[in-house]
Amino acid sequence: MTITAGPKADHSIDALFGYNLKRAYMIFRDDFRHAVEGAGMSPRSMTVLALIVDCPQITQSDVARQLGIERSGLVAIIDDLEQSGLVRREAVPGDRRSQALLPTDDGIGKLGTIMTQARARENHLLATFSPQEQAQFLDLLLRLRRSCEDIPTS
Repeated sequence: MTITAGPKADHSIDALFGYNLKRAYMIFRDDFRHAVEGAGMSPRSMTVLALIVDCPQITQSDVARQLGIERSGLVAIIDDLEQSGLVRREAVPGDRRSQALLPTDDGIGKLGTIMTQARARENHLLATFSPQEQAQFLDLLLRLRRSCEDIPTS
């Protein structure tokens, strides 16, 4: 639907960025969930694993802070990842209360497999965009997300 100027444009829900972002998010979320769960993980666990792969030696507290996950809920996720052989805990020198998280080779491999599947599915969803448009769209979304993350909510 193309939004044109005029009285209907002011009242069309299709003219709202938030509405369109939500609708697109729902499509991508469901597709992403299908890809991740098909590999035997939950999207939340996969996100935690991805952060650990990107930031080896990150602490549980930093994972919780960066992903906005309650620390109590995060412990169960990390326990599952560790029991699955995808991550391991290591003592942080000089801080007996903290543990660093490191990916295992299996964790890195599993994440690579999931990311390959997720990218293929995203490419299918974004097939109407050229590679340049996809890159521009991702850049705009990242800019929007980062600018909004800096705005305090109250």
